[in-house]
Amino acid sequence: MTTMRPDPETTDQDCDHRTRSRRRGDTLNTAIYAATLAELAEVGYADLTMKGIAHRARASKGSLYRRWPNLAELVVDAIYEQGPLPVMELPDTGSVREDILGFLRRFAVALNGTSGEAIRGLMTAVLKHPELMAVIRNRFIEPGTEFMLEVLRRGVVRGEVRPTALTPRVATVGHDLLRQHVLLHGPPVEDAVLVEIVDEVVMPLISARGGAAHPRP
Repeated sequence: MTTMRPDPETTDQDCDHRTRSRRRGDTLNTAIYAATLAELAEVGYADLTMKGIAHRARASKGSLYRRWPNLAELVVDAIYEQGPLPVMELPDTGSVREDILGFLRRFAVALNGTSGEAIRGLMTAVLKHPELMAVIRNRFIEPGTEFMLEVLRRGVVRGEVRPTALTPRVATVGHDLLRQHVLLHGPPVEDAVLVEIVDEVVMPLISARGGAAHPRP
């Protein structure tokens, strides 16, 4: 009698073929996340495939689809697994301009790296998969907006920001312009671009001094 071998595309036995050890749970997920980011850095989002990630992770493609219904959601989780984007970890410098500029600088660092390639790809994927917008908004957009609202609240208390600027629309202007710049021009983002966004757009928009921009050095 012939013994049927399991199909490597569908079996739940995900082995590292170098050691023949079976991997499950967090160990397998970690391998898949690492493979996703490595594959992304090598081929870009447009050419990223579940098959390529599975091959690099030495896992079955079926194991990926059991965990993530599509490629974009896997990429979102892989990015987030590295830790929330560092833009929400800024200290209070005592200056609303410096807080906003620091926020954009850290955001730019993320967009210039492997995470940025993934984020840019996901922005494009949203056009074909609108349901992903909720995931992206929850993981990346809303935390940044809440951080910026807190920065503006502190600015209002110090008399730097007009109270009517405390709206989600105003709070998103800076990083919306940064995302738009990256989509149109690609990385890396020069620091001069961030300074222009802050001094020419954000500060006049929020200033308690009647719209005066921060003086250039």
